[in-house]
Amino acid sequence: MNCHDKKIDEIGDNHIGSVHYPLRDDAFDMSDDEKIEKIAGHVKAIIELLGLDTEDDSIKGTPCRVAKMYVKEVFRGLNPENMPRMSTFENKYKYGEMLVEKNIRVFSTCEHHLLPITGFAHVAYISSGRVIGLSKMNRIVDYYARRPQVQERMTNQIAAALQDALQTEDVAVVVDAKHLCVNSRGIKDPDSSTVTAYFGGKFKDPAVRKEFLSYIELNTRHLY
Repeated sequence: MNCHDKKIDEIGDNHIGSVHYPLRDDAFDMSDDEKIEKIAGHVKAIIELLGLDTEDDSIKGTPCRVAKMYVKEVFRGLNPENMPRMSTFENKYKYGEMLVEKNIRVFSTCEHHLLPITGFAHVAYISSGRVIGLSKMNRIVDYYARRPQVQERMTNQIAAALQDALQTEDVAVVVDAKHLCVNSRGIKDPDSSTVTAYFGGKFKDPAVRKEFLSYIELNTRHLY
């Protein structure tokens, strides 16, 4: 790899990413424990190359901590075994309006610089006969966020997962997030955020879309 190739920086700065998630065919040949051991070794090598003493009491455990964090927490969404169960139920109460789950916390990682992406997702659907537990919507967002990501892809993945589970195209997703690769490096603009959206089925109707957007603009964070 030639790290001085200008094209590498241009791709990252222009926020380019593939539509399909770039997992290798052998992504899960190793167990989580095996991955943790190997990642810890690489993290230790990085720390040493930066000039730090990995025998220092404060840093000695860092390689293992980082490796466990990557596999078990920050990038746990890479493993399909961690996909939340998408059980749905009959809409017995005949609720026919849109259901909106807003202000879902997003913690993700930019796949170009491995820096944090933080913000909120707002998700809605109109039942075609099936409903899903409220917490499942949060879990779906978290699952697709917990991997190296591009926000556009993550937005579409969340929408597709809900459409598949609910068997309806009538799903909307809006994500508003800050990217530390923009806020703390490069252009160093701490105030900017990125907004992405997906509107499927009935949400393509301007009136329905406007209703959804009016709900997510409501200030409800102070209620509890």
